[in-house]
Amino acid sequence: MIHNNNNDTLAELRALAQPGDAAFDIALAAEAVSRCLDRGDTASVQAWFEDLQAADIADILAELDQPHAALALSLIPLEERAVVFGYLPKARQAELVATLRRREIVELFHEMSADERADLFNALPEHEQERVLPALAQAEREDIRRLSSYAEGTAGAVMTSEYATLGADLTAREAVEELRRVAPDKETIYDAYIVDGDRRLVGVVSLRDLIVAPPTARVAEIMETDVVYARVDDSRKSAAEKIARYDLTALPVINGGDRLVGIITADDAMDVAEAESTDSFHKVGTVGPLGASLRDASTWLLFQKRVFWLVVLVFGNIFSGAGIAFFEDTIASHIALVFFLPLLIDSGGNAGSQSATLMVRALATGDVQMRDWGRMLGREIGVALLLGLVMAVAVSVLGVIRGGPQIAMVVSLTMICVVLVGSLIGMSLPFVLSRLKFDPATASAPLITTIADAAGVLIYFAIASMLLPELAAMSDAAG
Repeated sequence: MIHNNNNDTLAELRALAQPGDAAFDIALAAEAVSRCLDRGDTASVQAWFEDLQAADIADILAELDQPHAALALSLIPLEERAVVFGYLPKARQAELVATLRRREIVELFHEMSADERADLFNALPEHEQERVLPALAQAEREDIRRLSSYAEGTAGAVMTSEYATLGADLTAREAVEELRRVAPDKETIYDAYIVDGDRRLVGVVSLRDLIVAPPTARVAEIMETDVVYARVDDSRKSAAEKIARYDLTALPVINGGDRLVGIITADDAMDVAEAESTDSFHKVGTVGPLGASLRDASTWLLFQKRVFWLVVLVFGNIFSGAGIAFFEDTIASHIALVFFLPLLIDSGGNAGSQSATLMVRALATGDVQMRDWGRMLGREIGVALLLGLVMAVAVSVLGVIRGGPQIAMVVSLTMICVVLVGSLIGMSLPFVLSRLKFDPATASAPLITTIADAAGVLIYFAIASMLLPELAAMSDAAG
């Protein structure tokens, strides 16, 4: 319970989370903040926010309703407010901007980093953009227009223009002094970029190298000229992969004229990797990109993103039903076959999903290339046969108990075949989609399962139709 005494209130708020806590109950914290604000106890909230990390404050603001969130945001000093604002979901940012006066919006934009400012501008309705833009300084307006012009999903859309440049003729001492001077306005100074008179990228030098170099050494003597870079129209995914591959703190981005226009920092690359991973998980579940968090997504949006593939897969399952209908006579003669049907087709689907998951991930990370398909196919056949044999032995005992030796033989042989076919479908479909320029993540568990189910039904009853009459005849002859 929150007491009227401000000291008691602050102590109880601090009991919810301490600086450095990895996690705490955000919903409980937001409820406590709401009660304080309702009583007018803004001092306790303001003092508690001073103890918290910006990301934790943003999580609390995201849980509050709009009036409480706007009031809580106003309690944070402007510079820190811009940092907190950058952690908020884009939808909540747009909501809060709508509650601010134009002067407050301009101050907030001025304190935000260039890339986050451009992202926020893109998230605003057009009438809000028109309200904000004239009040900004010309340099900020041009920067927003430029950063906002790049297509979503490209390196240009996630880069920042707040990077440090140095002249090649500066000494190491002069370069360090220059970086100290510009540091407050730059995203990072751990890497500085050397450009020529036309702003073409010619080299990069790290702050560490400048510090350990002789003070009189020229930047041109220290810098690396073999620079890893991205182009503005490269995918954001490929840019993030370069940062991870080459262990970079930032990746320079150049335009069509090879001029340096921005950088992508390692923390931005982490955000990209998280977003790409989320998209891939959605595709594995045959769900389109949401463009919002699951918590904030509307019912209609979730319906739109899920309905297409579910309807497609419904028609895909018709093939399974048609296969069962085709073998009605066999089923009627050996009703025990029905008992094993779910077990067999699920085994094929599960094996296919495993193979597809491994292959999609390997293709996404570059561990496997298109040229590796033949070698991977041979190995997958070996693995699938071993898996199928083990599973066949396991199910054969149940087959003897439930249907006798003849049914056990059919079930065991079918198990080997469906695991083999399911595994090969799961392994091959991502390659096929990649060759057709589709995202291999589309080879998702529901899609693989639907194909494997139809194949499993046909394989099972085809084997039963061929073997059972022969086995029955052999049994009669032996009798």
